[in-house]
Amino acid sequence: MTSFVAQVLASSGKLEKDDLGTKISTLSRRVEEIKSEVCDMINKKYDEFLPSMQSAEELMNQVNGISGDLDTLKSCIENEVQRDLRVAVTEFTELKQQLEKNTLVLSVLRQLQEFDTAIENYHRALLEKKYIVAAGHLEKAQGSANTLKARKGCELKIMKALSTELTIQKQNLLYHLGEEWKKLAVWKLPPSKETDGLESALKTELHLCSAAPKEGISTGPLLPSVLQALSILGELNTKIKFFSKVLLKYVLKPLIMYPSLHPLVNEQTGQSVVLSFHCMDTKLEHPSPSTVYLKLNTVLEQLHKHLFDVPLSEPVERSGKELTVTLAEVLGDLIWEEMSDCIIRECLVHSIPANSSQLEQYEEVIKETEQFEQTLKEMHFLKGNSTDLLKYARNVNSHFASKKCQDVIVAARNLMTSEIHNTVKISPESKVVVPKLPNPGTGNKVKMEKASKTLHNEMMNLENERQVDQHSFSLPVCRISDSVQKLMELAYQTLSEAVVSTHQCAVQLFYTVRNIFQLFYDVVPTYHKENLLKLPQLAAIHHNNCMFIGHHLLTLGHQFRHHLPQPLCDGAATFVDLVPGFRRLGTECFLAQMRSQKAELLERLSTARNFSNLDDESNYSAASKAVRQVIHQLKRLGKVWQDVLPVNIYCKAMGTLLNTAIAEVINKITMLEDISTEGGDRLYSLCRTITEEGPQVFTPLPEESKNKRYQEAVPVYVQKWMTFKELMIVLQASLQEIVDRWADGKGPLAAEFSTNEVKSLIRALFRNTDRRAAALSKIK
Repeated sequence: MTSFVAQVLASSGKLEKDDLGTKISTLSRRVEEIKSEVCDMINKKYDEFLPSMQSAEELMNQVNGISGDLDTLKSCIENEVQRDLRVAVTEFTELKQQLEKNTLVLSVLRQLQEFDTAIENYHRALLEKKYIVAAGHLEKAQGSANTLKARKGCELKIMKALSTELTIQKQNLLYHLGEEWKKLAVWKLPPSKETDGLESALKTELHLCSAAPKEGISTGPLLPSVLQALSILGELNTKIKFFSKVLLKYVLKPLIMYPSLHPLVNEQTGQSVVLSFHCMDTKLEHPSPSTVYLKLNTVLEQLHKHLFDVPLSEPVERSGKELTVTLAEVLGDLIWEEMSDCIIRECLVHSIPANSSQLEQYEEVIKETEQFEQTLKEMHFLKGNSTDLLKYARNVNSHFASKKCQDVIVAARNLMTSEIHNTVKISPESKVVVPKLPNPGTGNKVKMEKASKTLHNEMMNLENERQVDQHSFSLPVCRISDSVQKLMELAYQTLSEAVVSTHQCAVQLFYTVRNIFQLFYDVVPTYHKENLLKLPQLAAIHHNNCMFIGHHLLTLGHQFRHHLPQPLCDGAATFVDLVPGFRRLGTECFLAQMRSQKAELLERLSTARNFSNLDDESNYSAASKAVRQVIHQLKRLGKVWQDVLPVNIYCKAMGTLLNTAIAEVINKITMLEDISTEGGDRLYSLCRTITEEGPQVFTPLPEESKNKRYQEAVPVYVQKWMTFKELMIVLQASLQEIVDRWADGKGPLAAEFSTNEVKSLIRALFRNTDRRAAALSKIK
């Protein structure tokens, strides 16, 4: 057939413009006709599903012929335009735009041809189970469709048909690949209700099969073909992510968490294996690292052997090259972080030694961890040189210190929240047992010996003949909580551990001991707040506890200072700054209890009806009852605090409370305006009851015979005792006796009462007579 362009050209080689326009119009009509025929064919095939292979080939031949003619015509026009640019710019521009439009249409037709060819090749490859080839052709078809979408003017109906066809074929391929994947790895999981625990792990099984297909025409192993095809389609990560989650939940984590759970490998015929689990009796609460590593290696080796030792080609975006990785690396990236965290949390944390003497033995655990990671690297499950797991194992000194500190704090808090009333008796001879400490450095020892010799020589001449008692600075006999004694022993043991530990560990342990006492300061008053307010015995014990701790804190740092590293040995190892706080804590608690007891005493005395009109039987009964209740309360307190408080604190406390009651009685009586003879006798009787039974509340010791001296010393502890005695004398004395005891303001009565108080008593006790007036005149 004669070339269409040859007919357009003139015999002289020049283009006739009028004839050229006619020819291009003819060419444009021809392109539109072919475009219509191609679109009709595509619609019939992918939308109406009509077979039209022969007509499609004829159309493609026509398209190829027209495309060649267009290229030749385009070249001639461009040359002519360049020669005659100034003459016919407008005409040639329009002609060129028309040609470019026709070129674009032909490009679209070529993309449609490539799409159709890729789909045909995909179907052939899928039938032959060449999954990698099929996936590649599907990706090419996707590329052609994407190119068509990017071009303007492409008919929407055609694109919708192509997109639908692509979706159907991709899902079809994914279905086939999914079925093949299910044959490669088959899970047998416990019922959904039993998702946790040892029992559910025992019901879990994993069947792995890496055999080549028995049917089909596949030219290579099935496993790499399936996996690479999934990778090309971008679905492999989804499959592996799901597999990794199930693997972690039902296999790896249970193996780490349960010491009795072990894997069982059952080789099947061909290239398949069944992983199941069985239980072995063990007394271990937490598994050892070596056992965990062995169990995990058994499972991961089977996975590597039967399923994950497959290379995958992944495109690198920037360079366009392909990067080869193994499926094991993909799985390792997904499971390693969570698996290593579980190993640390459930295994390595519990393998940290409890004391510094076992730290050397931990080197074996570090070697086992290194070997475990090396094995995973050889199987490509792990990449990189150093991981968090190995760093944790190697950093055992820091973890030992942290664990030791945590254990100490937990033990201390348990002691602080235990019952206060379980007590032990301490005396000046009581001592906390301190382990033998190592000798300080040689240089320090020489310096200390020289200093001690010099100091001894200087003090020889200053020594006093009278020696201070050896218990002068000891804590007095009292009772403290058994838990507080154990708490102090824990502090001494922890500091002894710090002496033989590394520098970092020693510093951490020292400040942990400080934290123990600061924790006591905050926890105990809050945790036991209600009982400390309600129960006087607990308040007394808490007071003793605080004083006991403060007493030991004075010298605790000094005892260990020279055996601790810098900067502790340079003076930082001290607890003296905590002493005032503990003394204040104990004092405030006991004073709060004292205020509560005082308020209770005053409340009881308020029912005595101000001791007025005691000749009335009901008033006398109320006053007598109030006095008996006060004495009873004081005796009860005396028993509660007996053998608990130090003797001097006990006597001061009881003296203060008795003085409160006596002062209130004195105040009420001195305020009376009229006291009858019978009323005065009854007041005297009530006062005598207080003076007789009051000293009996002083029983600081369990042995009655030893309490007598404290009962005889009541005036020392009760400030108003002598005043009360004088009041009793006044209640029974005559006017002359009162004047004689006043003795012009120099007698014993004047020492206890003011002028107004004595005059008030005289006016209340005696009638208004000349003798009373004479007596009052002498009181001045």
